[in-house]
Amino acid sequence: MGILACFGVVTPFPFYYWLWNHPQTWVNLCGKGRDPCKIMAMVSHFLKLVQFLSLFSVSTFSWPPPLYFWPLFLLGQFLNLRVYQLLGESGTYYGVRFGKNIPWVTEFPFGTVKDPQYVGSIMSLLACLPWVPFLYIFLWVLGYLFMIHVESKEDPTSRANLLS
Repeated sequence: MGILACFGVVTPFPFYYWLWNHPQTWVNLCGKGRDPCKIMAMVSHFLKLVQFLSLFSVSTFSWPPPLYFWPLFLLGQFLNLRVYQLLGESGTYYGVRFGKNIPWVTEFPFGTVKDPQYVGSIMSLLACLPWVPFLYIFLWVLGYLFMIHVESKEDPTSRANLLS
């Protein structure tokens, strides 16, 4: 189960890498009249389920959690929720890359925390270390760090044009 769990944890990152680097291909695949952000969100939710099932398969649960669990997990989830609240689905799921006009956001946590959604996700994962073996958390965090690096090198000329 260990190798499959490792694979499951890293499964989304090649997809995100491909989308980031080939946004026009994704827009074309989605087709005319279909929102590439919405379709990315659906695929991403499925891949997130694969990740969670992979972690669950190697986890051992005990109660109560250590004291650090609650602040790490809750702050991490707050950052994720706040990012989604401010950016919406299109802003969260590569809308700019797919040719959508997404307004620039400066409200908290943007401008205060660099890459707040990734930071929040990493905080939530680290909170789960008492139950999930280090390797799986490490691989997931590496995937986020990899995507932070990939997304930091955006070339505006490589953005897609939406199909009308």
